[in-house]
Amino acid sequence: MAKIFAITNQKGGVGKTTTAVNLAASLAAKQQRVLLVDLDPQGNATMGSGIEKRSLSASVYQVLLNLREVEDVIQHSVSGGYDVLPSNRDLAGAEIELVDQEARDTRLKTALSRVSGRYDYVLIDCPPALNLLAINALAAANGVMIPMQCEYYALEGVSDLVNTIRRIRTHINPTLEIEGLLRTMYHGGSSLSQQVSEQLKNHFGDKVYDTIIPRNVRLAEAPSYGQPVRVYDPASKGAQAYQALAEEIFSRAAQLEK
Repeated sequence: MAKIFAITNQKGGVGKTTTAVNLAASLAAKQQRVLLVDLDPQGNATMGSGIEKRSLSASVYQVLLNLREVEDVIQHSVSGGYDVLPSNRDLAGAEIELVDQEARDTRLKTALSRVSGRYDYVLIDCPPALNLLAINALAAANGVMIPMQCEYYALEGVSDLVNTIRRIRTHINPTLEIEGLLRTMYHGGSSLSQQVSEQLKNHFGDKVYDTIIPRNVRLAEAPSYGQPVRVYDPASKGAQAYQALAEEIFSRAAQLEK
């Protein structure tokens, strides 16, 4: 069965979508079968994978409302080499429509159970809020990946998210664990970045990935071309960093299996 990671942080602008798209491509490059689930109504992971969100005939919205089968909605990212369960603005209405429906917290889990056997990894790009969509992601996942910038207030935000994960584990998904914390948009010359990075390692220990994602212009440019950075500029520091992250995830998994 697939390893299902919810890539989330209640704070916006920390690199969730960048991580989802580029990690998916890096895992696919290692011959892994990958499904990227875009659970953000902005549809940025969909667009960054080279799929036009405005021309979708169906999206994850229809899947969550049981209007379409997940197998019929999944598309393939030619540029990334992985599959995508796409999203667009329709998803913004899903919360209101799901409020009174049965099993509203586990709609995504149920849908993914139909296809997870086809994949090695399922990565869920979450919205930057703890809403019903994010709860669906955490209910479906077995691991949480937390991208974060090493800046002031970062630790406070992560503490809030950890408390949320504990509540989800208690009430909805007892197998949910923190897969790892990923330092993103890292500016090595900043003393604040270094201090927060050390605080993270002191507090979370080996849950913090060794891989650090640097600030990189190529990472920022790639989505406008509908490509992961490893396709847009494979020699860039951003592409190399996400490939290193994929290697580290493999290494961690191998250690756990021993």
